[in-house]
Amino acid sequence: MHRGITDSRGDDQLLRDHINGDHTAFEVLFKRHQNKLWAVALRTTGNMDDAEDALQDALESVNKTAARFRFDSTVSSWLHRIVLNAALDRLRRNKSHATSPLMEEDESLVDPLDHIDDVDLSLSIGHALDVLPPDQRAVIILLHIYDLGIAETAAALGIPPGTVKSRANRGREKLALVLGHLRKER
Repeated sequence: MHRGITDSRGDDQLLRDHINGDHTAFEVLFKRHQNKLWAVALRTTGNMDDAEDALQDALESVNKTAARFRFDSTVSSWLHRIVLNAALDRLRRNKSHATSPLMEEDESLVDPLDHIDDVDLSLSIGHALDVLPPDQRAVIILLHIYDLGIAETAAALGIPPGTVKSRANRGREKLALVLGHLRKER
């Protein structure tokens, strides 16, 4: 029997059913979370091709490691962590994503006569995230884009809460430098 996205089983049960051979359970679990997982991959990698590859890598990893999941965190956090790690791995492997100073590029994107402030802000923030090292970017994305708390971010990344705080502080400092011109314009 094929179960749709409205399947009433919880994430834990879907994962257990997948481990026990229910081929539809994984599809339901993935469809339930696919929009957020895609957003994590896309925001982390910065482009659709790498995001697609990272998401595919993550799904393969989920299938291979599902039986080892200990259920000591939520299935959702585990999925997010795997996608985030796959996206960060993709960035490390892909030399075309090397960070570079953003100020020159950013200035060329901003037309002083253009009054679409939200678009300019969104572009600036998106490009500014590219300047951050992958570990800081991951923390900033989880804390400030997905509104996870320190403990949730630590669990999702598998790092101590103190590391989350220090990476967030370093990341915010770099973002403040890169985005400082926005403060003066507003």
